[in-house]
Amino acid sequence: MQPERVLTPEETPAERRTFFPKHEVRVLLLEGLHEVAVDAFKNQTFQVESLSKSLTTDQLKEKIANVHILGIRSKTTVTKEILDCAKKLKAIGCFCIGTDQVDLDEAQIKGIPVFNSPFANSRSVAELVLGEVIMLARKVTDASRGMHNGNWNKTASGCYEIRGKTIGIIGYGHVGSQVSLLAESFNMNVLYYDIESKLPLGNAKECDNLEEVLKKSDFVTLHVPKTDLTEKMIAKPQLDLMKKGSYLLNLSRGSVVDLNDLRDALTSGHIAGCAVDVYPKEPSANGDGFVVPLQNCPNTILTPHIGGSTLEAQEAIGKEVSTKLIKYLNEGSTSGAVNFPQITMTNEFKGGHRLLNVHQNRPGVLKIINNILSDYNISAQWLNTTNKIGYLIVQVDTVMSRDLLRNIKALDSSIQTRLLY
Repeated sequence: MQPERVLTPEETPAERRTFFPKHEVRVLLLEGLHEVAVDAFKNQTFQVESLSKSLTTDQLKEKIANVHILGIRSKTTVTKEILDCAKKLKAIGCFCIGTDQVDLDEAQIKGIPVFNSPFANSRSVAELVLGEVIMLARKVTDASRGMHNGNWNKTASGCYEIRGKTIGIIGYGHVGSQVSLLAESFNMNVLYYDIESKLPLGNAKECDNLEEVLKKSDFVTLHVPKTDLTEKMIAKPQLDLMKKGSYLLNLSRGSVVDLNDLRDALTSGHIAGCAVDVYPKEPSANGDGFVVPLQNCPNTILTPHIGGSTLEAQEAIGKEVSTKLIKYLNEGSTSGAVNFPQITMTNEFKGGHRLLNVHQNRPGVLKIINNILSDYNISAQWLNTTNKIGYLIVQVDTVMSRDLLRNIKALDSSIQTRLLY
């Protein structure tokens, strides 16, 4: 909680719009986020520290103690242990699609919304998938490796067009549906399976189960999140179901495929090739010494988690996530948060202050809060809840706002409470 303060005449209107002067807001950005994000926070006059790599657990625990906004990508893991050290943290931005690197439940009960970018790099990943499908079908990597070693081996053996072939998409979300559209433009047949019913795009056909996709597809591409359900969802039994001579691509999460079983399927010739971009354990920084069971397997494309690593995608992600974080800090809007009650706000609250309260969602709490609010002139009020927390926004007269802030903060159910000026 921040100490109360008296607004001074020297403060700009922008500084009066947050819970304390913006130049005191500390932002920590890790893993080389795009400059558009760095500039967005600097333009708010926040204190910004931007690092090109991730931090060790101990380093992050030390740095996060005085941070209000944390920005990360996929290499940084934010555990309960780290969140326990983040006494001033207001929000986390995952500048990527996934959020499984953050303990979302723990962040929620600490009143910390987590934002991500579920759409911005979908096209970049989908384009890489189709490029790799072609490369696998033509054994390009093996041919290229041979040429680098001085071996001229011009052959059509085992090389195919992708036109007319069937691609099976596991996970028909933002990326999977983009892959579907691109594959169809190559005149491929598209099958897909998702645990939730999804509207097919183009001529794509939905399958009833995973096994059906595996049995019918020439190429299988995975686009699923990291969950208990997807843990090693592709292992020897599933690989055995795939067509002899088919191909597997994984640009989703490293935990989804058993790499040892995939290596065996490649060396036996049952699987004709694979493309893998994600791994069960990934380095925290660039460098040598990375080891994975698929190295030196035939017709195998290995990339260092670059599916969404295009300049266009990173710029779009930087803009989207930084905008969400700034809107939350300045306005209280939680639109797009993955672990938090959704309330969409604007910055128009002239003639009063805006009180934001995150509280435990337990019987009787709202009644107590409303009893307190009944003593004040409230011009507007918003509330949304999850099963664990409630998020309340109240607009109140300026002259009474600090008194209300004290009373709401004092409740034992309050998790985080702040006032926007």
